[in-house]
Amino acid sequence: MKVVLLAGGLGTRLSEETSTRPKPMVEIGGKPILWHVMKTYSKHGFDDFVILLGYKGYLIKEFFFNYFLHNNDVSIDLQNNKISYLGTKSEPWKVTLVDSGINTMTGSRIMKAKKFLKHERFFLTYGDGVSNLNMKEQLKFHIFNGGLVTMTSVQPDGRFGAFESDSEFKVKKFVEKPAGDGSWINGGYFICEPDIFNYIDEGENVTLEKEPLANLAKDGKLFTYKHSGFWKCMDTLRDKRELDLLAKEKTIPWLN
Repeated sequence: MKVVLLAGGLGTRLSEETSTRPKPMVEIGGKPILWHVMKTYSKHGFDDFVILLGYKGYLIKEFFFNYFLHNNDVSIDLQNNKISYLGTKSEPWKVTLVDSGINTMTGSRIMKAKKFLKHERFFLTYGDGVSNLNMKEQLKFHIFNGGLVTMTSVQPDGRFGAFESDSEFKVKKFVEKPAGDGSWINGGYFICEPDIFNYIDEGENVTLEKEPLANLAKDGKLFTYKHSGFWKCMDTLRDKRELDLLAKEKTIPWLN
């Protein structure tokens, strides 16, 4: 299964870091948070990524193009114009980098990945949040319930999209960013069937978290996988600092 990563937003609430680089390239523990997100999927055996670029996306392209340079010692013969990498430190990843526009909204960005997915089921998440979610268990849940989309839910504060679900985990109502009240919220880790594209209109201004998810819930096609483990989104400078400290611990919460 491919993993689609939304990595094109402006990251305006983290402007201290994002004035010079895209939010997914902000480093925690010496690595871009995007790398950490990808490692969480890779540890469960999912190594095929489609990254949807936007704001300063060329920096993400350069990071992966020069991945060996970033992660290995290098010997450079200037006279003969030869470069030798003194190591093989890398990841077993296949990475497809897709320009999806600077101001494109999330649903419209996903539409730009459609031609790379070959009408297959796929994972979907954002490039700025990490979790110790077990993707294989999430996938079993998704297949068992037979919905078009499974949305992982978590319980931090109330800054994100909340929803109501019935006893069978079917989402009945989706509400964008309510006041904090202990509700289960959208944790940003999705599994999608290819028919999700039937719920996304053409154009650049379709926000996944609005009409598409609301209509999926209305049609009984949206389910939630409730995750009570570690989850944190890097939304502010304070979040970045907290994640940076966690990433420097011997046991990183989202990678162990």
